Amino acid sequence: GVFCLMAKTFAGLGFGGLMPLLKYIGCVLLGLAIQAFIVYPSIMVILTRLNPIKFFKRFISVMFFAFSSSTSNATIPLNMEKLSEMGVSRDISSFTIPLGATINMDGTAIMQGCAVMFAAQAYGIDLGTSALITVVFTAVMASVGTAGVPSVGLITLNMVFNSVGLPVDAIGIIMGIDHLLDMFRTAVNVTGDAICTIIVSFRSKALDLDVFNGKKEIVKKEIDYFGD
Repeated sequence: GVFCLMAKTFAGLGFGGLMPLLKYIGCVLLGLAIQAFIVYPSIMVILTRLNPIKFFKRFISVMFFAFSSSTSNATIPLNMEKLSEMGVSRDISSFTIPLGATINMDGTAIMQGCAVMFAAQAYGIDLGTSALITVVFTAVMASVGTAGVPSVGLITLNMVFNSVGLPVDAIGIIMGIDHLLDMFRTAVNVTGDAICTIIVSFRSKALDLDVFNGKKEIVKKEIDYFGD
């Protein structure tokens, strides 16, 4: 099915459509990098005055797991465990991490915005100001309603395209390379969940700063789930 969609798209655009596709990939990766390594750390520094470098050094394993699994939901247990090792209260992370895995899809919103511009340029459609505002609103709402499973952003992308009258045929060519981009945006989504959790924990005075700064290690408690 994916091959037929790509064949139909290339038949209409020709192989000259490869260059816009490469630009699309680069634009998405650039947007994700800015979100993960500039926007998130800046918010963290402004609201907590904590060192984001310390966070990334300890959180990198979770980002790799999210990258390889392409699913925010599967990363929830590892995310909560790693945040607990950073001194975050389990009471807070057990609420914010599952919630963030459901509604915090910044990477998906970035991808959908770039996909709209890619499709508009590929088909020579000029989007006006009102259409761009509609895209921003629809992409954010669609990302909030996106489940934390692999490549589900393509399903809600259909709704974004329809909101501004773009041909859904362009999704066929995007679908062929979306898995690679999905890996990156899942890592960004999971990182955003963790940083927001740290901010909430800090402002609720439930963050152990000594543990976060590496001055002491948290004592793990063994729980017998099958005991009396």
